[in-house]
Parts: sequence; structure tokens; C-alpha cells
Amino acid sequence: MVPAIALSVHPLAHRHQQHPARRGSLGFRKVQIRAVKPRTRITMLSRQNPEADAAAGTTPLYLGIDFGTSGARYALIDRQGAIHSEGKRPYSPVGDAAGWASSWRAALFQLIDDIPPTLRPSISSISIDGTSATTLVVDSETGELLAGPFLYNESFPDALPAVASIAPANHTVCSGTSTLCKLVSWWNAAGGGSAGAAVLMHQSDWLLWLLHGQYGVSDYNNALKVGYDPEAGAYPSWLASQPYAPMLPSVRAPGDPIAAVRDDVCSQYGLSKECVVCTGTTDSIAAFLAARTSEPGRAVTSLGSTLAIKLVSKVRVDDARFGVYSHRLDDAWLVGGASNTGGAVLRQLFTDDQLVALSRSIDPAAASPLDYYPLPRKGERFPVSDPDMAPRSLQPRPESDVEYLHGILESIARIEAKGYNLLRELGATAVEEVFTAGGGAQNDKWTAIRERVLGVPVRKAEQTEAAYGAALLALKGAGRRVGVQS
Repeated sequence: MVPAIALSVHPLAHRHQQHPARRGSLGFRKVQIRAVKPRTRITMLSRQNPEADAAAGTTPLYLGIDFGTSGARYALIDRQGAIHSEGKRPYSPVGDAAGWASSWRAALFQLIDDIPPTLRPSISSISIDGTSATTLVVDSETGELLAGPFLYNESFPDALPAVASIAPANHTVCSGTSTLCKLVSWWNAAGGGSAGAAVLMHQSDWLLWLLHGQYGVSDYNNALKVGYDPEAGAYPSWLASQPYAPMLPSVRAPGDPIAAVRDDVCSQYGLSKECVVCTGTTDSIAAFLAARTSEPGRAVTSLGSTLAIKLVSKVRVDDARFGVYSHRLDDAWLVGGASNTGGAVLRQLFTDDQLVALSRSIDPAAASPLDYYPLPRKGERFPVSDPDMAPRSLQPRPESDVEYLHGILESIARIEAKGYNLLRELGATAVEEVFTAGGGAQNDKWTAIRERVLGVPVRKAEQTEAAYGAALLALKGAGRRVGVQS
């Protein structure tokens, strides 16, 4: 049974809703994923550790939960970072927008219930990551869902003129998918003054609220796309002066303790009343944290359906013209962008088995003469921001499938290199080493190609799951328990 939280949708809620693109691993090794009915007991990736079970009463554990585009995962770690248990749940949204919120809530409590009962009392802290710019509007007096969820990939161009009129040129919020555009679009449709006690929540804010019960708390990674300035540590005056500013959440560092877990949740799931809920982050930041690299010049490239790069830099770089923005990473900056090239293109052309077999015959030391710009459809975000950009030269297809795949893999590597070069040209710290996350990390030939094209060492990250990064945030927050409300 899930603790009761109101999920009815207010009449002012937007009716427009898109299903997000699914975030999946890139198939260089064949993985079979079984759909699970919402009330099925569990689908486990789990590596249960009997020794950890035996020590459950004495070893503090830290829980991270990742809410991606198509499912949720948890990772339970100890102070040394060893995984004691992990598992996953798919989403099963039904009906309108509220169906997404219901499916997230169900997955959250199912995952907690999936954790072995012997381990739950040892959970010291919890953190959750969610998809960037996925937004809800909630009534802070009743808990009623007033609008949304508005998913990360939903665009609200109707709000762009109003947002562009107040924000600095080329600001991150000047995109139809930004959190601020979603808020302004809803505000205009709702008639502004009728918002009452409405508060803005990001996906992870809302999920954490289900555990701690306090409204209006977020983190500076999620708040970036609503206009929060992580360098100043405040909302800028151009945003704070707007009539909807009272809806904005208070902002803390990722991993900061918020409050103890609600008593009813503790009693229902066997959690300790000392367990603390910490602020979260976005899924891409959590995936970066999982790689456990924080030195300037170190970077993580995620090779999934798309290609995303994040580079630790001493200098902050933001430029919406190129789809570049910076997240705060303690005392440094995490600069990056996301291209539409990647595994989605490969899946349109090859099966998983073909990718494995053809890759074996590629000579990664030889440069491919083929010059492509592989895109699954029209439109690119980074390192070129052009919604009308078309894929280049994927046809005619060479007679040799090995040569064709080689050309595509090398072309994607060139786009990756162009991205890192662009960040350097814009003032970011030059890349010195790249860790790889996502399904593409499994392809050794592609790694060798990328290392040659990038001109820096490239290796697979030991941990790549965002849930692991969220668990590291929970571990970080466990040391900041002073002043936490119960």
C-alpha cells in the first residue's frame, strides 16, 4: 500500500502531453528487458549481498533512486561505495498527465518495498534524481496536483517571447523546453492571480516531498532551467520581480539534508526514524557523479540514444546559441551539452547482434574516409543548435557494412570532439581525460576510435548508473545532518 497523496488534476492543468523518448542502453551486447506489471513483486538487477544482510543492523547504508524517462532504479551503498542491493521498476502511466505522476509515485514506493527488509533499518539517508526540466505545479495547502507533469522534452514556444523579454540574451531558460517556459505558459493559461498557494516542483523535488512532506525545496542543478543563478546563489532580480516568483522553490546544494522521513513511511516500510531525506539532482548530473571524477579537465561522455558530454571546468560557460550550459559542481563547473546523434541512429540501421559482429572487423587505428553527420531525424542541439539540420550523407550506403559502421562510429566521434573543442573555444577548461557511460562504453573498438579522434585517454567509467550517483549524494548528505527537521 502506498501512502495517500492527492493526485487529482486541477481543471486549469494543461491537457497537452507527450510521451518521452525512452532512455535506453546502446546495444553492443544484447540485453533482454522484461516488462513488469505494476503490482508484480520485483524486477531485479539485484546483487544481494548476504554478508551485508548479516551486518544490516550495524552498517549505515545510503539509498539513491534514479527516475529516468522510462523507469526507475535504486542503488543501496555503504560508506566505501560498495553496492549492497540494486533494482529497477518500469513506469506504467495510464491516462492523462496525472497518470505519469501516479506511476512515479507507485515506482518510488515499490522500489523501497523491493529493498530487502533486513537492510531497510540501516538506511541512513536518501536522495533522488529526476529528468531535467520535468515540472509539476502543486497546491501547497492540499497537495493537489494543479498541473503537469510537464515532461523534460515538452516544448512551450508560446511562452518564449515573454521569457526572452526578461532573461539575458542566450540564457538557458530561452528554450521552449525550459522549466521557466513551462511555468510561464501555465501561469498565463491559469490567469496568474488564481494560482493561490501553487508551488513549482521538479520531478525529484516532488518525489522527495512524498518522503519528507515539506513543500518548496529544490537543488541548484534542477533549478538551473527555471533561471536560478548557482554562481550568485540566488534567483536573479529579473526573475525574482515576476508575479509568479512566489511559486519558485527555495534552493539548496544537491545532497543537503531536508528532513527526516515521514513517520507513516518509516512505519510502513521499516525505515529508521533517523533516516534523512536529502536534496536531489538531475539524472545526467547523477550519472556524472557515478563516475566519481571531479578534477578540472576530466569529462564524462554518455553514449546512449543520444550523445551527451559533461566536462569539469574552472570556468563557467553558458551559451544557448550552441546548446551549452553549466551546472555548479561544488567549487567547480560542469559544462556540457547534448547532441541528437548517438545510439538511436545506430538502432535504425543495425541490430544489436550486427553491431557486435561488425565491430569486431573494424580497425580502430585506421581513419575512416566517410564523413557523416548521423541524426535519427531532422534537428540538432549541440554542438550545432539548428532545429532544421538534416542528417548528412547516410545514403548511399557502402557495400561493406563494416566500412559503413566504421564511418558512422568515427563520425559520431568527430561530433564528440567538436563538442569538446567548442567548450574550450568558449572558455572552458580543456579536456584531458574522458570517461564513458551508457551502452556505447561496451564497444572497445569505438572507444579506441574515440581515443584517436579526441586525442586524450578514453576509458569506461566503473560506475555508470545515475542511481549510484544519487546514492553518493545521500552519502554526502549523511554528514550534514545538523539542523535537519523531523
